Amino acid sequence: MRIGELGERSGVSIPTIKYYVREGLVPSGLRTKANQVDYGEAHLRRLRLVRALLEVGELSVATAKQVIAVLDDPEESALRSMGKAAYALGGGFPATAPRGEDHAGGAGVPNAGTASATRVDDLLDRHGWTVGPNNPARAQLASAFGVAEALGMGDALDQIDRYAEAAYSVAEVDIEIALSPATLDESTERMLVWTVVGDRAITALRRLAQEAVAVKRM
Repeated sequence: MRIGELGERSGVSIPTIKYYVREGLVPSGLRTKANQVDYGEAHLRRLRLVRALLEVGELSVATAKQVIAVLDDPEESALRSMGKAAYALGGGFPATAPRGEDHAGGAGVPNAGTASATRVDDLLDRHGWTVGPNNPARAQLASAFGVAEALGMGDALDQIDRYAEAAYSVAEVDIEIALSPATLDESTERMLVWTVVGDRAITALRRLAQEAVAVKRM
């Protein structure tokens, strides 16, 4: 397809598409003539991903480039490609993590109090979740635990296993959505797009459900 059609189908203006190409967020098209460049479905998928990262996820161009660089690394396995992209999306950059430690213990949690980090490890162990030590969500969850304690909401953490069970059910649906296409590139891109969009959807659903439950109980 020509760039005009790509713009129409993606909802991205032609100048913006050209900017994304210059920044390395979208691969260049195939030049068929001196003044003609063709684009394919892969470019359309990538544009949708970039829109999700920048517009919905509100990532900086620099962070989005780090996420996309993982997708374009031909040496990554399917699991590592998806995992590293998700880590980058969460604010962690696992390129510094040693290979072979994807499923090690929780000692790699940065910037989290010891008690809160231990609580995260215990939660993962109770539910039998295999999670890499450098997953940035470890530190995010540990930080949330610490804040809850500091704000006098430590008793709410007694219910954290119910949240974990609900989160696991959501994650199962996430992975089903991601793995429905045939190729790794499609699956990884879909996983990232839905993670960004799904975060907003889950937050909105929680707010709606809180009102619904409050009305029912009160």
